[in-house]
Amino acid sequence: MKTVLITGTSSGYGKATAERFLQQGWNVIATMRKPDPGLFEPAERLHVVQLDVTDEASIARAVSQGIEAFGQIDVLINNAGIGLLSAFEVTPEATTRELFETNTFGVMAMTQAIIPHMRERSEGVIVNVTSSVCFAGMPMVASYAASKFAIEGFTEALFFELDSFGVRVKLVEPGYGPGTNFTANGMERMDGLIPPAYQQYAAQLMQRFANPGAVTNADQVANGIFAAANDQTDRLRFPAGPDSEHLANSRWNSTDEQFLSGMRSMLRMKK
Repeated sequence: MKTVLITGTSSGYGKATAERFLQQGWNVIATMRKPDPGLFEPAERLHVVQLDVTDEASIARAVSQGIEAFGQIDVLINNAGIGLLSAFEVTPEATTRELFETNTFGVMAMTQAIIPHMRERSEGVIVNVTSSVCFAGMPMVASYAASKFAIEGFTEALFFELDSFGVRVKLVEPGYGPGTNFTANGMERMDGLIPPAYQQYAAQLMQRFANPGAVTNADQVANGIFAAANDQTDRLRFPAGPDSEHLANSRWNSTDEQFLSGMRSMLRMKK
């Protein structure tokens, strides 16, 4: 029986992913900053662990507890992340650094902690969850996009670096999911970061992204992550959700000029 460790399982994509692996008979180490076993149906194959991906000691403890509970960790899913909607010109450097601490350095720290365990066993899978903004760097999320773009480069480098050790590395790129905590978990962080000059544009963007026919739900992301974790091919990227798949296809099948021109027309502010 295989074991997966998932970060950020208290809600949204992470919770749905934990439930998906449990349904498929896996051992699941579900981690979150404030553990709440009541979020899941009780199961012998479930181990809920406290984890703060910005804390080195917390990471070491969570990995150790997971191995102790199930003997080994076959798959690491770096899902924990925080969002930010803001005009970059007024975004404090400290806020951008806060995003990078979780979205970028937290992923790197988790990955660094698990590599020796997988390398010594000559097997394992690391799945890093980024975002569809890595296909199109959307407006009003510049700091967030930067934190996720960094992980795309990091993951592609490890794809080659760990290959000879039998460790596979994958990317899952979810689209926009209005039912997630992308904004809810960062409302205090966003306070005052959409000044008057940007408010009309921000409102237009949110209205566009709220189209229920073109957004991503948690089950679609959970399915994408499960597929990536079990993939035996050289495929690196797994867009998840209809909007992410559309952006990926457009990016891969257009010239840079064609793609950027089309996106600019779609995202230009209406007077």
